[in-house]
Amino acid sequence: MNKPLKSLLLASSVAAILAAPAISTANSDVEKLTQNPANWATWGGNYAGTRYSELNEINVDNVKNLQPAWTFSTGVLRGHEGGPLAIDGVIYIHTPFPNTVFAIDQKTQAILWEFTPVQDADVTIPVMCCDTVNRGLAYGDGKIFLQQSNTVLTALDAKTGKRVWSVQNGDPKLGMTNTNAPLVVKDKVLTGISGGEFGVRGFMAAYDIKTGKLAWKGYSVGPDADTLIQPDKTTTWENGKVTPVGADSSVKTWKGDQWKIGGGTTWGWYSYDPKLNLVYYGSGNPSTWNPVQRPGDNKWSMSLWARDADTGAVKWVYQMTPHDEWDFDGINETPLIDQEVNGSMRKTIVHFDRNGFGYTLDRETGELLVAEKFDKSVNWASHVDMKTGRPQVVAKYSTEQNGEDVKSEDICPAALGSKNQQPVSYSPQTGLVYISGNHLCMNYEPFAVDYTAGQPYVGATLDMMPAGKDVLTGQPDGTTNLGQFTAWDSKTGKIAWSVKEPFSVWSGSVATAGGVVFYGTLEGYLKAVDAKTGKELYKFKTPSGIIGNVNTWSFEGKQYVGVLSGIGGWAGAVVATDGDKVIAAMQEKIAAETDSAKKVELEKALLMKTQEALGAAGAYASLGKLTKAGGVFSVFALPSN
Repeated sequence: MNKPLKSLLLASSVAAILAAPAISTANSDVEKLTQNPANWATWGGNYAGTRYSELNEINVDNVKNLQPAWTFSTGVLRGHEGGPLAIDGVIYIHTPFPNTVFAIDQKTQAILWEFTPVQDADVTIPVMCCDTVNRGLAYGDGKIFLQQSNTVLTALDAKTGKRVWSVQNGDPKLGMTNTNAPLVVKDKVLTGISGGEFGVRGFMAAYDIKTGKLAWKGYSVGPDADTLIQPDKTTTWENGKVTPVGADSSVKTWKGDQWKIGGGTTWGWYSYDPKLNLVYYGSGNPSTWNPVQRPGDNKWSMSLWARDADTGAVKWVYQMTPHDEWDFDGINETPLIDQEVNGSMRKTIVHFDRNGFGYTLDRETGELLVAEKFDKSVNWASHVDMKTGRPQVVAKYSTEQNGEDVKSEDICPAALGSKNQQPVSYSPQTGLVYISGNHLCMNYEPFAVDYTAGQPYVGATLDMMPAGKDVLTGQPDGTTNLGQFTAWDSKTGKIAWSVKEPFSVWSGSVATAGGVVFYGTLEGYLKAVDAKTGKELYKFKTPSGIIGNVNTWSFEGKQYVGVLSGIGGWAGAVVATDGDKVIAAMQEKIAAETDSAKKVELEKALLMKTQEALGAAGAYASLGKLTKAGGVFSVFALPSN
């Protein structure tokens, strides 16, 4: 064939491809659903994870008239985190273990179908840290995706509830479990792994939505081939600029093979930018909690990640808490916000870390733009050096002194963090991010611990107490509030307003075009506040403490607000399980046991139970007088005219 003709045919082929209609994917399906505020089709309401709704029927003037519309009991008595999906007239809700999924007709409230997976409770529950929670479902390609506690990822037909496929994502016998909400992106469903307190090495995995076949898997720590880091292309913020990480950026920050049981698990929330084709998320604490046993920065635990959605290749990574000494787990959500920062419009990623600092980074490059305390009681670090990106640790609050374990007292925040996993919301009307937060300090004492697969690998004891300091100034004020709900300007790193709550606010919030922000409290109140001022406009006591995320949608032209109540999670686990009574009974049984082998087994079981509370039991002792366990989905609406 002559070259001119060949070139002409090639040009024609390229033109035809460019002119062809875009191929429909599950990704475009989800995007279309999220663009219609009648739906709530992902955990964050949209791929950006901003948890904002354009609905405005319920507003600052009439929210006081909100009434319960209907309720639904899940039949499960453990912590109900996550929230409902509302898609084309059907509500999909989930439970903690045993991870039952319900599809509910919005018109009649009848159960269209329910699915309960078969799981071995004796194997799975003992290795679930901080209650048996599940953070929600994903939708795409006509399927509902459930990440089971036992690590099995299951795809269900959204119309019938029949299982289409399932795949094993980990091994509970090694301490691996799952609590995260998956995310559907293009032809893949993304999921992570839990188990940092059992020496599990964290990863992000992508599975084909039609077959369940593994597409890619990127670890948080380890060799470049495992993490999918490209030494010359993957960047981080260092020396005041975006810099390639170089070869073996993770392995060289660990002692020996400690990275193989190094944590960095990925049990939080995932966001996605379709234009950049990047997935964003955070990785968790390094294992063990004893910092002396793992010298070095322990990269890339405690980090923010940007990965290519198709291949998993790492675009950039930024570590928030190098060589974590306090269990400041870095998995919190990563809303994507386009905003003006320092005089320039930026595509940003915003993150409120357990360590008490709110971060704003350029989500294209990973450039650090803002890093400020969103609770001024935070004292473990004085500030973040904006050139190096590293927190400046205050020596007295370090739990490692001269290479030795030390008990450090009055560290703020506590291991629960200034904010835990409960996701924030963002309103483009106000330009503010709304943070459900904690307000605690702790005493922390590390101790040496040996690794045994499937056994707790914590290596620290701690106890928590109210911060007793003002959230806006950090000065002692003698208050005993354990939580707050805070409005934050992510452009400047400044607090706009903050509302004190007696207990941690463990519920994710939702902001609306009606100028209202909704959140729930551990005592069980659904609350509505003015997005501009924080003024309380409405509250209603639900049947149990709220650790679920408030979502909103509309059906047949009417706006609804819904939330799962059911006390539990880290802060409420003792209430959900009657943990204090169980622990006392187990201690009595151990004291009375004469068989040495049985005594050892009972002591292991007691360790599991006490680790479940992980220091929070004392701080939340009075919560059991205000609420009890019980899973209920409550839906609210304005009264009909």
